[in-house]
Amino acid sequence: MRAFVTGGTGFIGRHVVRKLLERGYEVVGLARSDSSAGILRAAGVQVVRGNIGDKASMRAGMEGADVVFHIAGWYRVGDPDWMKAEQINVGGTRNVLTLAVELEIPRIVYVSTVAVFGDTQGKLVDENDEPAGHFRTEYERTKWLAHYKVAVPLIEEGAPIIIVMPGGVYGPGDHSFLGQAMEMFYRGVPVLPGPETTFTYAHVEDIAEGIILAAEKGELGESYILAGPAVPLGEMVDFWSYLTGKPAPPLRVPSSVFHKVAPVMEAAGSIAPLPRLFTGEALGATGATYIGRADKARAELGWRPRPLQAGMLETFEWIAANTPPPALDTRQRRIAGVALLAAAALFIAWLLRRKA
Repeated sequence: MRAFVTGGTGFIGRHVVRKLLERGYEVVGLARSDSSAGILRAAGVQVVRGNIGDKASMRAGMEGADVVFHIAGWYRVGDPDWMKAEQINVGGTRNVLTLAVELEIPRIVYVSTVAVFGDTQGKLVDENDEPAGHFRTEYERTKWLAHYKVAVPLIEEGAPIIIVMPGGVYGPGDHSFLGQAMEMFYRGVPVLPGPETTFTYAHVEDIAEGIILAAEKGELGESYILAGPAVPLGEMVDFWSYLTGKPAPPLRVPSSVFHKVAPVMEAAGSIAPLPRLFTGEALGATGATYIGRADKARAELGWRPRPLQAGMLETFEWIAANTPPPALDTRQRRIAGVALLAAAALFIAWLLRRKA
């Protein structure tokens, strides 16, 4: 079996690539840089240089594949270069999927996200739910466009596409929102923004396995949510405290406070760098729920994610081995503390002005 993979050096993609090779697949990986090409070659992957923004650059590598895995995407909440989101998530997805259809690839797996539902407002959604459109970030909005304005119309025209929708993904080497939250907890940052914010949690190895199971067992035209248990962030940091013996953040600020000062924090971030968890866009997303159920994937694909305790312990072991020196740790804690104090002061001033 020959598989063409985009995003093969990303957090999820590198695990998909390794698992495909272990299963005996011949893997062709798209690489846009020398470093990515080197990583793929070292893993035993045949490399094709190009990028998802250039449809022609993918043609030779994709031609003749038995399955295409489109994993590449833009996921950077709070990133100032947010305009790339639509170019990569929508335009790039259109290029990959339409080329695969043109080349008559028999199975195409597109990795979407539970975030296409936006803020589910407490509802545990499944594949049959309709997005309510409560988008808090450019990532959610552009992934919704890619899912419902690119992938779904192609499926309706008969394209052999299977959509996989991961929820929150964690694990060693994660630099996403969840990975940063775990790292900041480990460093002892005393502030927890939006403890009511709720994600699902599934280990990256299990997400990668689910993506491949979708290719091997999934029905063409169907979508499969891959999501672990849904846990509010406040409860999760208490669980992390139990696992690691480290104290949970003593100051937990409701999302309603941060929503008022998110624009001010955005402006402050342009003056002095702040952790992404404290950027305007990230703070604006606090209090949201990004939660879905994986009943369909469990029943039809046989997907079985590992218990949270095992996966979280492994991740914290990795964080412990890769934590920066104490001096940097102290600096980042100071930045976070100053950011919180500034936000609290501004919010109190705002309240006083309203009462005056």
